[in-house]
Amino acid sequence: MKTARTVKAVSIFLLGVSLVAHATGAVAGGRHEAKHIILLIGDGMHIEHEVAASRYFYGEDFALSFHKLPYQADVATWDVTTYKHWSGGSYDPNAIDPRLGYDPDRGGKRPFPLGPELPGAQAYLTAKATDSASAATAWATGYKTDDGNIAWLPGDPEGGALKTIAEWLRAKKGFAIGVVSTVPFTHATPAAHVSHNKSRNNYHAIGAEILGSVKPEVVIGAGYPAGSSCLQPMESSYLALKTYADVCADPAYKVVTRQTGIDGGTALLQAAQEAAAQGLKLFGLFGGTAGHFESLKPYDFPGTPAVKPVSMENPTLAEASLAALKVLGQDPDGFFVAIEQGDIDWANHANDFQRMVGTTKDLHDAAQAIIDFVNQPDDEIDWDNTLLIVTSDHSNSYMRNQRVLGAGDLPKQTTTGSLPGYPDGEVTYGSTNHTNELVRLYAMGAGIQKFSRYEGKWYRGTRILDNTQLFHMMMEASGEPMPSLLKLKQGMRMN
Repeated sequence: MKTARTVKAVSIFLLGVSLVAHATGAVAGGRHEAKHIILLIGDGMHIEHEVAASRYFYGEDFALSFHKLPYQADVATWDVTTYKHWSGGSYDPNAIDPRLGYDPDRGGKRPFPLGPELPGAQAYLTAKATDSASAATAWATGYKTDDGNIAWLPGDPEGGALKTIAEWLRAKKGFAIGVVSTVPFTHATPAAHVSHNKSRNNYHAIGAEILGSVKPEVVIGAGYPAGSSCLQPMESSYLALKTYADVCADPAYKVVTRQTGIDGGTALLQAAQEAAAQGLKLFGLFGGTAGHFESLKPYDFPGTPAVKPVSMENPTLAEASLAALKVLGQDPDGFFVAIEQGDIDWANHANDFQRMVGTTKDLHDAAQAIIDFVNQPDDEIDWDNTLLIVTSDHSNSYMRNQRVLGAGDLPKQTTTGSLPGYPDGEVTYGSTNHTNELVRLYAMGAGIQKFSRYEGKWYRGTRILDNTQLFHMMMEASGEPMPSLLKLKQGMRMN
C-alpha cells in the first residue's frame, strides 16, 4: 500500500523525469530559432520565498515546477535610481560600473541561501532597490532607466520612448504579442512590455496606449470595476471609461470580464476558444475590490498541504496563461508573451507569509500548465522552437527561513498591528520594500545553449547576469540579435 509520502515522492520524481527528458531534447536540439517566447514573472520573488513555498507543498527545498528547468542563473536587478544612490548621483549609460548597481563583494556572488550571508549584507541590500517599472523596462528594452519609468529613457526627456521586445518582434518577425497579469494590466510590469510613459502611475494613459494604439493580440489582467461589463462599462482608477468602451466596441477583440457567480477561468477559456476560432484578439478584465485577483489561500495542516481559491470569479494564473497561449498559438509567425504573478510582490510588501505561499503556488501552477501546453503532441509548438523563461523582476522583504517546516506546515502568524508577526521565530522579515538581492532565472527550450556566454560579462569572477541582458538573450534566441545600447567603463567587459 502506498503512503501519502510515497505517492508524493513518486509524483515529484515523475515530474522531474518528464522535465529532464524534454529539457535534454531542448538543449541538444535548440537548433532552431525561438518562434514562441514565454516570459513568466514572479514579481517580488526571492529564492527564500521559492524555498518556503516548495517546503509547504512538497517538503523539499527545490521541488516547484520551474526548479527542474535545465538552465539556471542569478540576475542583478538594479536600476538607474539604485546606481545613483551609490555613485553620488551620477549615471552615464556609456560608462557604467556595474558594481555601483550591485556589488557582489557586499551582496554576494550568489543569492542566499545558495551563497553565504555576508557581514553587513542586509543593510546594503535593503538600502536601495529597483522598482517594477524600471526592472521590467530593463529586460523589455535592454536599457536601464529611472525608478517609475515605463519603457522610457532615464531623465524623462521628451521623445524618450524605448521600443520594447514585443514591438521589435512584432515588427521584425510578425509575432503576435500579449501580456497577462494577476494585477491590473496597466501596472508597471505588464505595461512596460506594451506601452511607454514617464510615470507608471499614469494608468489611464497607459491603458489607452495599450488597447487603443499598440493593441496586443492578448491582454488579460485585473483592474475590473465591480459590476461593470461591456453592457455597462465603468471607469476605474486603472482603466478609463472611454478606453473600456472603445475596446468593447472594437470588432477585433473578444472581450470577457468578471461576472458575479460566473467561474472566471471557464469564461476566459471559453472566450479564448472563440477568439482563436474566429481569428480575434482577446481582452480579459478581472480583479477584485483592491483591483487584483484574490490570492489562493493555503492552510496550516501539517502533513497535508491544502490551498483554496478565495473566489472562483477570477481565473487562476494557469487558466489565464492557457487562454493566452490558445490565442497567441494561432499565429503562424510566432508569439511573445509576458505573464506575471504580481501578487507575490504585494504579499511580501505586507510580510504576509501565508499569502506569499498561495501566490507562489499560483506561479508554480502556471509554469506547469505552460510546460504541459508545450509538451502536447501533434502541433507546431515544441521545445525546439519555444523558449520559456521564469524569473523575478526584483526581490522584496528580505525574508529568511529560520526553521525548516514540513509539507503543509505554516509558521504561527499573528494578525495584530499593521504587519503580521511570527512569535515562534520560524521566519523573519527585514523589510517591507524591494531589496537589491540577486534573483533567480530558470529557462528551457530554444536558444538556451547560448545563455551561458552572457554570465559574468558585467561581473568578472562571477556567473551573474544583468537584467538588461535578458533582452539580448531573448532577441538572440529569436534570431534577431541586437547590439547593446549600454557601454561599460573602459577596460570592463561588455556583451
